Amino acid sequence: MKKSIGVSPNIETFFGPRDENVRLLEDSFNISIDLRSNSIDLEGAPRDVARAEQVFADYETLQRSGFTFNNGDLNSMVRVLTTDPNATLRGLAEAGRQRSFGRRTVQPKSGNQRRYLDAIENHDMVFGIGPAGTGKTYLAVAMAISALLAKRVNRIILARPAVEAGERLGFLPGTLQDKIDPYLRPLYDALYDMLDPEKVDRYLEKSVIEIAPIAFMRGRTLNDSFVILDEAQNTTSEQMKMFVTRLGFNSKAVITGDVTQIDLPNARRSGLLEAIDVLKSVEGLAFVHFDEGDVVRHHLVQRIVRAYDEHKTRVTEQQMLLLAEAKNPELAEMAEKHSGASLDEKPAATDTKQ
Repeated sequence: MKKSIGVSPNIETFFGPRDENVRLLEDSFNISIDLRSNSIDLEGAPRDVARAEQVFADYETLQRSGFTFNNGDLNSMVRVLTTDPNATLRGLAEAGRQRSFGRRTVQPKSGNQRRYLDAIENHDMVFGIGPAGTGKTYLAVAMAISALLAKRVNRIILARPAVEAGERLGFLPGTLQDKIDPYLRPLYDALYDMLDPEKVDRYLEKSVIEIAPIAFMRGRTLNDSFVILDEAQNTTSEQMKMFVTRLGFNSKAVITGDVTQIDLPNARRSGLLEAIDVLKSVEGLAFVHFDEGDVVRHHLVQRIVRAYDEHKTRVTEQQMLLLAEAKNPELAEMAEKHSGASLDEKPAATDTKQ
C-alpha cells in the first residue's frame, strides 16, 4: 500500500537530527518513507502505513495546540510507539502534560518507563528493578513531587542504605548529617533538578522533604507520605523487611535497585533479591523490570550494560560446565581441552553499532 500525506508547517522539526526519527519509524514499522517538497509518501503494509500516518497526524495536532517537545522527548516517544502498539504520540504527550513535576515536564522515554509511572499511580507499593540509567529513581522522585504539589501527600521521605560502592571511605568529618549526605547526594540532585533550589531548601528545613539513611526508618509509621527507597539492592534482609512494613495510611512506597550492583559483603544476601522472591505473589504490589533498552543516559551506557550482561552469561555458563565436569570424571579430559582451546581463541570484535 502506498499513501501520500500533506506536509504541515514546521514538519521538519519532527524528523530529528539526520532524519533519525524517520529512520526509526521506517525500521520499526517496516515501511518506506519518502520526504518530498510538498508531501510525505508512505509505503508498506496497510496497518503499518496507518500507524505511521497517525503519528504524523498526532504531531500536527500537538504542534497546533502549542505543545513543545523538550530535548530528546520526541525521539523517546517515537521509541515507545515502536514497542507499544497501543500507544499514540498524542496520548504519550498529553499523559506527560497532565502530570505536574515542578518546573520540569518529564515524559516516559520507553515502554517500561510508561508502565512504571502507571504502576506508581495505581499501586501503593512498587518495585523498580533494572540497570543504571533507566530512570528508576528520577521518575520516582518526579512522581513524589507531583503527589506533594497536588496535596495528595503531606511529605516525601527519601531513604538510602549508607553503603560504599566497592571501597571503604573511613570516618567522614562533620556532623551526622555531614557524614550521611555523600551517600544521599543523588536524591538531592533529582530534587534540585525538578524544584527551585529555594523551595527545596524550605521543604528540607520544615521536614516536608526528609532524606535519611534507611537505618533511621525503624520504629516509624509513615502516614500521608510518599516514601522512596533507593539503591535497595544494598539493603540487608532485615532492613528490607523493616522498610516494607513502615507503610501507613494514604501512603505510597517505591523501592528501586539494580541487582547487578550489590555492594554488600559477600556473606550477606541482598534484601531486594529476597523481596522479589517473597513478595512476588502479594496482591497490591507491582514489579517493573527495566533492561538495557530503557537506558536514557549516553548511548554508550546501553552498550556497556549489554556487555556486562553478556559477560555474566558467559561466566555462568562456564561455571555450570565446570561443575558438571567435576561431577563426571570422564569429562575431565574434555574440560582440559576446552580450557586450552579457550586460551588460544581470540576475542571477537565488539559491535559498536546501537
